[in-house]
Amino acid sequence: MNYFAYAENLNRKQMQQRCPGSKPLFTATLPNYKLIFSGWSRELRGGKATILSSRGDKVRGGIYEVSDACLRQLDRYEAGYTRLNVTVFDDDGQSHQAITYMKAGQLDVTAPSLDYGEI
Repeated sequence: MNYFAYAENLNRKQMQQRCPGSKPLFTATLPNYKLIFSGWSRELRGGKATILSSRGDKVRGGIYEVSDACLRQLDRYEAGYTRLNVTVFDDDGQSHQAITYMKAGQLDVTAPSLDYGEI
């Protein structure tokens, strides 16, 4: 199954810790969404990344191949986020179905954690 990663989960080391069997496949673009930071994370000391529907915008990320077990593990790491079925496009313009996560509830835009700059 394809998982569209953005922000923290683009870090391959982190993804291997969260989902040891995951395999990075290719870079991809999610159209009509934008990357925002919302809420506050004590752990990160700033807003957490999420995506928001936004006509004409796009989010760059990566596709990982993940197992069902890995996806269940991601569900635990992505507490407060809901799974979303999306269509992404590779660098050649080919479409691919994938699953990603989007923060649930009303989103208040906040400043990102400084840690995002280190990823």
